[in-house]
Amino acid sequence: MVDANPLLSPSALPYRLPDYREIRPAHYLPAFDAAFAAHRAEIDAITSQTEHATFASTLVALERAGELLGTVARTYYTVSSADATDEIQEIEETLAPLMSAHQDAITLDAALYARVAAVYDARDGLDLDPESAYLLERTFREMTHAGAALDAAQKAELTELNTRLSVLTTTFEKNLLADTNDLAVVFDDASELAGLTPGELSAAANNAVERGLPGRYVVTLTLFTGHPYLSTLTNRASRGRLLDASRARGSRGGANDNRAVLREIVRLRARRAEVLGYASHAAYVTSDETAGSPEAVQALLRELAAPAAANARREQAALQAMVDADAEPFTIEAHDWAFYTERVRQAEYDLDRTALRPWFEAGRVLQDGVFRAATQLYGITFTERADLPGYHPEVRVFEIHNEDGSALGLFLLDLYTRDTKRGGAWMNSIVSQSTLRGTAPVVVNNLNVPKPAPGEPTLLTLDEVTTLFHEFGHALHGLFATVIYPHFAGTAVFRDFVEFPSQVNEMWILWPEVLTTYARHVDTGEPLPREIVEKLHASEAFNQGFATSEYLAASWIDQAWHSLSAGEAAKVTDVAAFEAAALADIGLDNPLVPTRYSSTYFAHVFSGGYSAGYYSYIWSEVLDADTVEWFKDNGGLTRANGDRFRARLLGVGGSKDPLEAYRDFRGRDAEIAPLLKRRGLDA
Repeated sequence: MVDANPLLSPSALPYRLPDYREIRPAHYLPAFDAAFAAHRAEIDAITSQTEHATFASTLVALERAGELLGTVARTYYTVSSADATDEIQEIEETLAPLMSAHQDAITLDAALYARVAAVYDARDGLDLDPESAYLLERTFREMTHAGAALDAAQKAELTELNTRLSVLTTTFEKNLLADTNDLAVVFDDASELAGLTPGELSAAANNAVERGLPGRYVVTLTLFTGHPYLSTLTNRASRGRLLDASRARGSRGGANDNRAVLREIVRLRARRAEVLGYASHAAYVTSDETAGSPEAVQALLRELAAPAAANARREQAALQAMVDADAEPFTIEAHDWAFYTERVRQAEYDLDRTALRPWFEAGRVLQDGVFRAATQLYGITFTERADLPGYHPEVRVFEIHNEDGSALGLFLLDLYTRDTKRGGAWMNSIVSQSTLRGTAPVVVNNLNVPKPAPGEPTLLTLDEVTTLFHEFGHALHGLFATVIYPHFAGTAVFRDFVEFPSQVNEMWILWPEVLTTYARHVDTGEPLPREIVEKLHASEAFNQGFATSEYLAASWIDQAWHSLSAGEAAKVTDVAAFEAAALADIGLDNPLVPTRYSSTYFAHVFSGGYSAGYYSYIWSEVLDADTVEWFKDNGGLTRANGDRFRARLLGVGGSKDPLEAYRDFRGRDAEIAPLLKRRGLDA
């Protein structure tokens, strides 16, 4: 198996794209075993040297090490997140503790740390270029932060904690995927789904057929609490069933219950922080982010929470007033909010966002919206490569070239939802750029758009259009970063900075010269009427009380869990009660505004990379809103502006301090006023 393993030979495809046609699940674990051994041998070659440590013999050698492991891991984790069959999930359960143990063996290696520290101590006399100097600084900082300076007993406990946590986070994700699939809502008759478009109804019918339920309708759940269909379903009972199913995930008892899993995760993360010398997991995480401390994060969240909650209460009153004017009034509940929000929007702005789908056909949004904006701004061009394989038949592959014709990399798009794909939307790299290794970027965007029946167009909501532009902003970051060392490739920046480029890319959605090319009626080709565009702009701050509150609530829950000490975490026995107390503490306990993610399905923090870091979106949005003002003040969608943003910010990847990169681009630190105005919090 190892001799014939395609993962153990360099891919012959362009840009080193893995040949997924040749890779079978049985290849992964043997490839990981070989890659672990190769990486360990490379590290041993560094630490066994008798000569004094130098930047080249230690830091550069460390950057060269592990290339095979990185290749195998990126190839596998791309699949495990987007096409997690039973066989792939079994591999991940085996792999998680092995990967954790291997990473700890490298990061906590005393001999390696000693050589890095020796070079670091001599840094002032090394005359390094800026990227090399930053590599030395970050490598020493990250190894120290991870525990490399601890004694043997502490390292042993740390390794045990990390191994157990790797198992628990994998279990959380597996449970969530299974419960999300199990809780998909089955409807017997199309009348129960009145209000859905023909495309949405066909997607539900198609889901039912795939599950062996012909003649019925299945609505799958999104990762976040509020389902997009809540805004259009006219049947109140159907709305209630959909929201109840969404909120029940991971908390129903049985094999897929995540409550005990997340409580153990919280306790072990808190204990790990104590071993590393920090008061809490939040203190540990933020100490190596731009925020610097949980106190700084919590101060921002509290500053925004009060006006957001007040705005939400005003919005709630307007919704209730509309319901009270109906022939049969009732007291609105959480599952009514989105539906009546659209009715209020229509009354106040004469705007029905739910009727905009025919103007947002997915292929046109991609080609004439997302790609066109990037071409106008950065000069890059896109060519679909049907000859290159994705990891799933639905994946599309595009080759990208710079304006001068030079090759840039590959972009893969995986648009549709399926039972084997985790929820949400994300970007990841399959191949990372590095001049040291001679590699160019291959990046992936994943969304979870319902797939209509064959022959019918894929029509997006405005929120899905936003997600597509957002995730492509991450892709641009991954494609444009041009660095020497793989350590800094692509989006390898501080967690609370990584959302900044993606959020900036959302600005082009309603930019006139972009919108007029992609927002055209699927049947007539007519552009989205100007009066509707004007209403979209006029209503930008509409419902921001709800949107900001649900986001801040999730951010606060994340902070609350991860601000506990190990002793405090051990005393928490009721997950729902803990959440309720945390939300009451910050004044975001409005039952009509449920948190965007509840703990038992909060994948970002309990199985993803955002633990104690979900605040990153609003933290980055301060920079994003300030940057949008800069683009507006400097002519908008121009090549000169694109070149500046690419060269000074996207192009540096993680090779310099992100706030320094921002100041280089903007000429000053970001100001919060544009964010407050955008979210209607400046009143």
